Amino acid sequence: MLPAAKNQIFAANRATGTIAVSVKQLEGRTRRSRVHEDGSLRVRFPNASPEALEAVFVNTGGGMTGGDRFTIDLVLEAGTSLIAGTAAAEKVYRSNGPDTEMAVTLSVADGARLFWLPQETILFDQARLSRSIDVDLAPGASLLMAEAVVLGRAAHGEALLQGLLVDRWRVRRDGKLIYADTARLDGAISAKLGQAAVTNGGIAFATVLYAAGADDLAQKLEQVRVLDDTFKGEVGISAWNGIAVARLCAVDGATMRQDLIAVLAALGAQVPRLWLQ
Repeated sequence: MLPAAKNQIFAANRATGTIAVSVKQLEGRTRRSRVHEDGSLRVRFPNASPEALEAVFVNTGGGMTGGDRFTIDLVLEAGTSLIAGTAAAEKVYRSNGPDTEMAVTLSVADGARLFWLPQETILFDQARLSRSIDVDLAPGASLLMAEAVVLGRAAHGEALLQGLLVDRWRVRRDGKLIYADTARLDGAISAKLGQAAVTNGGIAFATVLYAAGADDLAQKLEQVRVLDDTFKGEVGISAWNGIAVARLCAVDGATMRQDLIAVLAALGAQVPRLWLQ
């Protein structure tokens, strides 16, 4: 078979998935106003929290690999409250060349609260993931989001020797850029992780971003910092531009998850029940 024909067959078998959800306030509660699903992504609403609507994303494909493309678009109207997460850790498998692409867009109106709390993304050896997260906050919107990455499965003796991770975040409030961050690991990732300036041997890391009332930032920082002696991995938190950002790094996913749950609790978030099952 000619290479061009193989490429066409490969492209035709790649997974795509789209979720677009809008929520509104109705009779004092957050309700769905629009739900669109396409491809292998699905969203379910277990109504587990009386204070907020919960949206759980499910990838029916069982994971991602090179050439797959997924998009998630959330719109929160004024006064709504939404907890968004995943049913399980997302696995990104090896690629024979193309990147797995994930694009997330979050729009939060005045008085709305979004808790973006997916479970970990696990990258297998030779995985290639390019992810972008774009957030648009109104002046009176609140956001608490966390993204965690585990490179390889240490419990199975697996390491991410080669691969690609590009993680791009952009957060705007009232149209003004208040947070921009891009992380990139490429090539011999396992060797790079051993460097002190990278993760000093850790294979799990997370970023937590808190954007709410600027008046309580000092209190939130202190609530996280008083836990310093209890953390099993490395945790640091700083504040600027009306936001607080915590960074976590650990030797494995279980240790990182333990610290992450503690940080989220200190910032006022209860993790979805699926995290604990």
